[in-house]
Amino acid sequence: MNIISYIGKKLEQLCSCSCFCRFAWFHLRGNRFSLELLYFLFVLSLGFFILLSIDGRTKNFTPSNIDLFFTSVSATTVSSMSTVEMEVFSNTQLLILTTLMFIGGEVFISMIALYVRSFFLKVSPKDGNKADPSISYLDTNNSTFLEQNNITISENGNSKSDIVSCENHVLTNAIDMEELKYKSLKFLCGVVLFYLVFVQFLGVVSVLIYINIISSANNILKQKDLNTLTFSIFTIVSTFANCGYVPTNENMLSFKKNSGLLLILIPQVLLGNTLYPSVLRFSIWVIGKFTNKAETSYLLENYSKVGYHHLLSCLHSSYLVITVLGFILVQFVMFLSMEWTSSSLEGMNVYQKVVGSLFQTVNTRHTGESVVDLSTISSAVLVLFVVMMYLPPYTSFLPIGESVKQGRNNRSSKAIENIIFSQLTYLVIFIILVCITERKQMIEDPLNFNVLNIVVEVISAYGNVGFSTGYSCDRRLNLNGNCENKWYGFSGKWSNNGKLVLIVVMIFGRLKKFNMNGGKAWILL
Repeated sequence: MNIISYIGKKLEQLCSCSCFCRFAWFHLRGNRFSLELLYFLFVLSLGFFILLSIDGRTKNFTPSNIDLFFTSVSATTVSSMSTVEMEVFSNTQLLILTTLMFIGGEVFISMIALYVRSFFLKVSPKDGNKADPSISYLDTNNSTFLEQNNITISENGNSKSDIVSCENHVLTNAIDMEELKYKSLKFLCGVVLFYLVFVQFLGVVSVLIYINIISSANNILKQKDLNTLTFSIFTIVSTFANCGYVPTNENMLSFKKNSGLLLILIPQVLLGNTLYPSVLRFSIWVIGKFTNKAETSYLLENYSKVGYHHLLSCLHSSYLVITVLGFILVQFVMFLSMEWTSSSLEGMNVYQKVVGSLFQTVNTRHTGESVVDLSTISSAVLVLFVVMMYLPPYTSFLPIGESVKQGRNNRSSKAIENIIFSQLTYLVIFIILVCITERKQMIEDPLNFNVLNIVVEVISAYGNVGFSTGYSCDRRLNLNGNCENKWYGFSGKWSNNGKLVLIVVMIFGRLKKFNMNGGKAWILL
């Protein structure tokens, strides 16, 4: 924990010394959307210029500027949409993409927000906080309030000394609660930081051990001339951040028979996204059982006051686990029933098919790593995957009373709410825009550029998943001209205007949590 504490102190020092941090907090703290938007725009722009300045892996092919910018956006928004093959990037560029995925992940960003909040919420002793006898803070006739705060006054309730004494008592309790809140927030920062580092460190070590032991996995990396350590770090960071990038062109298709590697990655997928709130609350509970720290009790009982939206109630966390596992089970059963004898699972034994199917269905919720070619699976399964990609990460069943309680958040101004559309409305607009930009291709190459493939690509970008049906030269109606099948997404064949639309979709999807209640002004009768 010494390393974790050291990193935490450095983060706090960065917040305390940065003028920009202070400016951003005081001027934009009421609009976290603006803060995160500026953060992503800065990071993805910086990532683009760094990638542009570094030579690629081969001299024969250099990605265009729009493709490099697309890749930087995709890594920063943890979307894993691709317009170029991954093996064109050098080892240094892969490390840059790893950094972009790490600092673009939801757990990391929420941790930074926690450290900033904990610094500005710190209670300073020199602020005084003494009662002013000339101001009445307390209604002495409110017996309920007095009982709740264990306050007793003399029979002469109007005595000035009694009133001041009670006021000081209330202020002391308030200061103690603020101090406990601050300590609890600092404690939560440490827990999240340890969680972030430990889970990924364990994953990297596990992947390294597996690759060094299993010759088939090691041979794949040797054939592709990929560094083992870089592959392990890149894949684990990508999986935990729910990005879905893999250094190989074929994503995880090359490792579909390496069931052990897939089983290592499945917990990373869940712990970094859909099950993060539940595991975080469980971790705090376990720490409290062993340490009896007051901070753990405060966090578990006052989760809504902490302001960390990943920390949910016990009931909500429980239902979230049930919902996540339920979604996986439904997809798993349908995928196996529809694809067991299909070409997508061809050449795999029973055990490999089961593990591969489980891995594929776990990844539909925002990670996007794949062991099958999505263009070969049945339409029914593809439509189910589209629905799963659309759902926000913390979608869960909640009883009516609890869902109403959880939904009580600060609302923005009425005027803004009235002009904000629903998520589905924005998706329809984006799909229409792509159909306009790619209308020529839809006429000349209708089997590849069909509406379903475009819908899959747009919703995958919106959900920051990365699934794609790809492009096949064999499906062309007009076989004139050269065409070479490539291992990148369907959007790799789009026009530059279409790629720009998808860039906007990825950024919009990464910030969709700020517009989950949009469209309430529209009423269908």
